[in-house]
Amino acid sequence: MDIQRPAIGRRQAGFTLIEMMVVVVVIGLLAAMIGPRLFNQVEKAQKVRIKQDVRAIESALKFYRLDNFRYPSQSEGLAALVSAPGGLARWNGPYLEALPEDPFQHPYEYANPGTHGVEVEVYTLGDNQVAGGEGVDTDWGSWNVKEIQ
Repeated sequence: MDIQRPAIGRRQAGFTLIEMMVVVVVIGLLAAMIGPRLFNQVEKAQKVRIKQDVRAIESALKFYRLDNFRYPSQSEGLAALVSAPGGLARWNGPYLEALPEDPFQHPYEYANPGTHGVEVEVYTLGDNQVAGGEGVDTDWGSWNVKEIQ
């Protein structure tokens, strides 16, 4: 009987630890290069959405004003764009199907009178919901959404 024995020194098929480490390092380098660009795109998309939402709400407010000769009061708020507040015979809405939320799932804020040189303001306080901030915590509203590119 002739039994074949495995040759001594023959390597088994597969990857070595060094080869696996090289692959992991390359993947890590790619992630480090692509990650910041990807997150920058997410923040840019959030800003564009805020700009579009604020502009849409401002347009609805203008239609409300054309019908009712005034903007909604502070107490009526943006809800007056969706359902008629009491005592308005000329309300011809809804001016919006639903009130949009900002990219951080918070309702947009409304100020009447405005405090930044405009008659009324629509704004978001960012992710942290505190006035001021930078990055995703920046306050965006009627007064500065023109700066978003």
